[in-house]
Amino acid sequence: MLTNRLALILSLLIGITLIGFFFFGTEKEVDYSTEIKPIFNKHCISCHGGVKKNGGFSLLFEEEAFAPTESGHPAIVPGSSSSSELIKRLTHSDPELRMPYQRAPLSEEEIELLKEWIDQGAKWGKHWAYETVQKPKLPANHTAASLGGTENTSLAPIDFFVREKLPNLGLSPSSPENPMRLLRRVALDITGLPPSESLVQDFNSGKISYEQAVDQLLSSEAYGEKWATWWLDLARYADTKGYERDVSRTFWPYRDWVIRSFNADKPFDEFTIEQLAGDLLPNPTQDQLTATAFHRNTMNNDEGGTEDEEFRVAAVLDRVSTTFEVWQSTTMACVQCHSHPYDPIKHKEFFESMAFFNNTRDEDTHDEEPRLRFYEVEDQAKVNQIVAWAEENEGKTSAKQRADFLKFHEPKYAAHLATDFQKSELIDTKWLGLWPGGSAVYKNIETQGSDQLLLDYWSGVDGTKMTIRKDGPEGEILASFGINKTQGEVVKEIPFKPVQGKVNLYIEAQNPRAKPQQNTSSIVWFAFVPSLKGKEKPGFSTVKKSWEELLHFRGTRLPILIENPDFMARPTFVFERGNWMVPGEKVSPKAPKELGTWKSEWPSNRLGFAYWLTAPENPLTSRTLVNRVWDQLFGRGLVSTLEDLGTQSDPPSHPELLDYLAWKTVNDYHWSIKSLIREIVTSSTYQQSSVISSEAFQKDPKNQWYARGPRYRLSAEQIRDQALAASGLLSRKMYGKPVMPAQPEGIWQTVYNGESWKESEGEDKYRRSVYTFLKRTSPYPSFISFDAGSREVCLSKRLVTNTPLQALVTLNDPVYLDAAKALSQKIWEATGKNPESAIQKVYLQLVFLPISESKKATMLQLFRSAKLEFDKDQKAREAFFPGADSCLAALTVATNAMMNLDEFLTKP
Repeated sequence: MLTNRLALILSLLIGITLIGFFFFGTEKEVDYSTEIKPIFNKHCISCHGGVKKNGGFSLLFEEEAFAPTESGHPAIVPGSSSSSELIKRLTHSDPELRMPYQRAPLSEEEIELLKEWIDQGAKWGKHWAYETVQKPKLPANHTAASLGGTENTSLAPIDFFVREKLPNLGLSPSSPENPMRLLRRVALDITGLPPSESLVQDFNSGKISYEQAVDQLLSSEAYGEKWATWWLDLARYADTKGYERDVSRTFWPYRDWVIRSFNADKPFDEFTIEQLAGDLLPNPTQDQLTATAFHRNTMNNDEGGTEDEEFRVAAVLDRVSTTFEVWQSTTMACVQCHSHPYDPIKHKEFFESMAFFNNTRDEDTHDEEPRLRFYEVEDQAKVNQIVAWAEENEGKTSAKQRADFLKFHEPKYAAHLATDFQKSELIDTKWLGLWPGGSAVYKNIETQGSDQLLLDYWSGVDGTKMTIRKDGPEGEILASFGINKTQGEVVKEIPFKPVQGKVNLYIEAQNPRAKPQQNTSSIVWFAFVPSLKGKEKPGFSTVKKSWEELLHFRGTRLPILIENPDFMARPTFVFERGNWMVPGEKVSPKAPKELGTWKSEWPSNRLGFAYWLTAPENPLTSRTLVNRVWDQLFGRGLVSTLEDLGTQSDPPSHPELLDYLAWKTVNDYHWSIKSLIREIVTSSTYQQSSVISSEAFQKDPKNQWYARGPRYRLSAEQIRDQALAASGLLSRKMYGKPVMPAQPEGIWQTVYNGESWKESEGEDKYRRSVYTFLKRTSPYPSFISFDAGSREVCLSKRLVTNTPLQALVTLNDPVYLDAAKALSQKIWEATGKNPESAIQKVYLQLVFLPISESKKATMLQLFRSAKLEFDKDQKAREAFFPGADSCLAALTVATNAMMNLDEFLTKP
């Protein structure tokens, strides 16, 4: 009996405990990242953040938030909201003391949430995007209503994450897209072109499935051209230097490398490492060196009178900001001048990051050295011969140095480093000019014990004697030589007395024939490369001749990144308030602490930084990549602010989906972008119809919740390429120098330049848009009209606008008129010159769907009206379409109009 009573009491106690747990149990822990940080960012951090710390109080970093303020006491006391000055100020009755000062007070709900957070211990937390991506937890059997019916079906993870949100939003998935509209959509997304005739036939006949069509598109070479355009926006790729003169430069080998990399599906981590630090890889290949041009895409200012160091620094600052925007979706530029106002990145950390990039050889020189040489087969054979000779007669180390010099002519000293000018000048602030009896000094020069000096110069006068002395005008003579008038720029080999360690070189010129202020020569650079050994052996003269010829190589040369050797290492300092002329504390390379851990085995240079960026532990790189690819396919990122995943970014619409794809891209797909794209475009979410009801539009005007397929205007390049492809004019020639299709006269009016737009001929006029010459100060007009950028800086996302200028372009630009003429002529003959059949065929060729009766009637009416006008005015007809009769010219007008329809210019 006693036992039963004890059991009953025990049961009652357990029951009461359980009831208390469910009704009065543990309080839900307030999450700092999602609940508290947004309040601080919205109301507080503008006065208590990275820039302003009013009252000595900052909410940007944890240690600052809990530190004593100017009052001597902390504003937040963990565990006690009643003792926390923060809460007192938020609820104060005096408007002079209540915070936020002279602004609307926080809501009661926000204040209660802050109190609850403090009472729970004020646990700090990371912003969601700074947490390492974790392996996703997916339900074992995720099901939902199918697109077309009510039965439950197994869903792919993308569809599960999207659809689980829809019911609470009053939305439901759209039905599947029309198969031909879907095929055109995915073809434009993957290749930037409409599907080929053979692909359409195979898909229409059921010979291949949608998934197989996707695989064909991903294997097409057009894929690399389309996705390269996206990357070149990020890389700020252009064919000119920018700034005032904006002269042409050779950068197309980098563009071609990007296209080939996408087509080869180069893993994104390798793609990243090679662009940021390909030169630092063991025995870098030509391709890996080419990749480093990513950060030579920065603008170069060769205007006379500019300070080279100023613009070198500007380029390095741009590289830091661009790197963090492209790979981390982090707004790093503001940290140049002060600690980040919203994200936990300190002012000093910007320059610690800059230290990774500050030790490269480029110096904003006119010739944009270092430049990678692209040798043709014959010249490459000479290179191989020289390297083999050097290895045999000088050793492997010397042979490697000689091979590198032939590749990119480094290390060398630029003429603009001269100081202590006497009767001399920097010509146009670029080249050293010595007048008769003139001199200049180069300080701290490492000759590497070389017995030879290479001098790059040109001269317009004979009989100059030049002398190089150690330290000064009375110093030991290290070299003495004569130079005469040259035919352009030359490289001269000069015997040099070997010296060890760094020395100051005093260089002087004498020429009694020259006028008092006449430059005896224009010196571009000098380098110390030992003379070729093995003079006594057979074959030396042949090797020596090849060496001298290659020193004067003037073929394709691409600006690249090369790291300074130790004796040229460049220190990095914090710039006070971001001003390069006010250096402060010296810093070493170090990545921002908040954005991922650094492994001790990584080198403290750009290569180590690239490893840090692509490490699985880096929280931002994979999320950034997934978000950018998703935006390319849906017109909107899972986080809409592509350039910013920081605390001021828009929150992710589907955080679990973002992390699922980020994890899978790294761990399952091994950074394969093609695999990521394939998973997205084969999802039911992507394959939905883009048709929308007014009710659904009211609930989700921006398609943030993906209850319908993506539909938005095509990019500038896609619109042009699509018109050319549909007409049959598109050239499939790939790679090589940029082309210049037709553009209006007088567009290029750049001062001090002298270059002009020379319209390409033959098929080059109709090559894909990725090959069009891009001048930064005057980009191709039709691209600008459709929101392409000038590529002066990194562009994460293009704006999409609709203006009357766009219609003027597609109705009048020669490219679109040529496309309309070619398509009309082909179809006019194929349909037996029947206007109605021709219009139907043209429309089908353009959008892959039958034309509606109403549209057909409108187009027929336009055809008849145009024919009537051309019958009346034969001169106008001949001017519009030489050699065509009135019917063909009228069909061209109708075709051009159909090429301006919304369904042609918009992704279906």
